[in-house]
Amino acid sequence: MNVFLRELKSNRKALIIWSICMFFFVLSGMGKYTAYSSGGNSEVFDKMPHTMKALLGFGSFDVTTMSGFFALLFAYIAVTAAIHAALLGSGIIAKEERDKTTEFLMVKPVPRATIISSKLLAALINIIVINLVTLASSIVMVGAYNKGEDISGVIVMFLLSMFIIQLIFLSLGAMLSALMKKPKASGSLAVGILMISYIISKVTDLTDSVNALNIFSPFKYFSYESILKGEGLSLGISLLSLVLAAAFSALTYFFYLKRDLKV
Repeated sequence: MNVFLRELKSNRKALIIWSICMFFFVLSGMGKYTAYSSGGNSEVFDKMPHTMKALLGFGSFDVTTMSGFFALLFAYIAVTAAIHAALLGSGIIAKEERDKTTEFLMVKPVPRATIISSKLLAALINIIVINLVTLASSIVMVGAYNKGEDISGVIVMFLLSMFIIQLIFLSLGAMLSALMKKPKASGSLAVGILMISYIISKVTDLTDSVNALNIFSPFKYFSYESILKGEGLSLGISLLSLVLAAAFSALTYFFYLKRDLKV
């Protein structure tokens, strides 16, 4: 069977489960909007100290509005999608050694580079599906709860930024799996790096004195405030982020082609 189709089939169940989870994540999140948007909460949020707002993800958003609330919700959606991407990237490379199917794959008249390309393409399809499910769920659920102006364009920009973050962590997970002698541990390491980068994003929310650390956190590559203002994504940051993902992917090929595969 074609490696690409084989990977799509083997990840089908997980993709369905993750897609359902993302739908219910958005659904449950939007279910809280009524409580946030009630008039009595506005004063409570205004009196919250900056530190508390930063830790909760409020930032400078007005969470009593739909756009501000979605920005708050999106921070958690992005982390969830990034975890899926990191685990998928590491797992799709490590699975042959984990499942003891390396020998079966290697005896096929298919070069290693083609195998990697097929696996990465299948993983890309998976994160695209997750992103589209989240996008559709967000637009539908926001439309159901929103009583103000349409923010579909803002949602699209948020999800586009999430897709770039997904690409970064997908390629990082794949690179770590190809590099490590024990590829089965690469998923834990990839998620660990992801959580550190998320913590960095929270630390830099607390104080501007360490903003230089944002370079280590893809969650801070895009300004939510700019997206809410309708300014979209920074083209320069978007291109640099894609270059980073491409570099991780290139290193995946480099390390995988040189490693001794366990059978």
